[in-house]
Amino acid sequence: MKGLLISGFTAIAAGTGSMLTLHAGAGLDPVHSVISEYAFQSIGWLLPLSLTLFAVGSALIAGALARAGADRRVVLLMVAWGVSMFLIGAFPTDRPGVPLSLSGGIHRYAAFVAFLVMPVAGLLLARARTRYARALRVLSGVALAALLAVVVPYVIRMFGFDLTNDDIPAGVTQRVVVVTEVAVLALAGLSLLRQRSQGAVSPILA
Repeated sequence: MKGLLISGFTAIAAGTGSMLTLHAGAGLDPVHSVISEYAFQSIGWLLPLSLTLFAVGSALIAGALARAGADRRVVLLMVAWGVSMFLIGAFPTDRPGVPLSLSGGIHRYAAFVAFLVMPVAGLLLARARTRYARALRVLSGVALAALLAVVVPYVIRMFGFDLTNDDIPAGVTQRVVVVTEVAVLALAGLSLLRQRSQGAVSPILA
């Protein structure tokens, strides 16, 4: 189980490094540019690489949680998050101004699923009084609030209002969701690692 956790942390760290490198090298405005737009830059290949590494990290930590006897719902939600992350990277979004394609649709709805399931997993872990329960609860709450801020502009556009990402801090709200959810994933693994190293009874059992 420790091997799964260490491998999961390594994948998450590598994914984070790839994402930071992409942001540093692309030169886009992080306040208004959503992360998906980075795929169209010269180093845009780092985006699917980063998302795939996050997916691998999620699968490994989910495996460790399953071995520890964690709530099956948490394990399934983390697996769903990982699958969604992989789909987001495998199916790029459409360029601005282009009608929604099949790839763009898969990308969009996979992102919504990913953004929704990880906070729910974090809240379930916090409710089970796992280590870092308070931090998990706060991060999950922030992620859900930021997700609402991400979704609202899409709803406004559905009613015919002309609202672009230049009018709102779309990049900020999306990045808040991603950062908090990766943090929830990392804390879930860290809580299990610390608990194992101290030889305590697992606090995350169903």
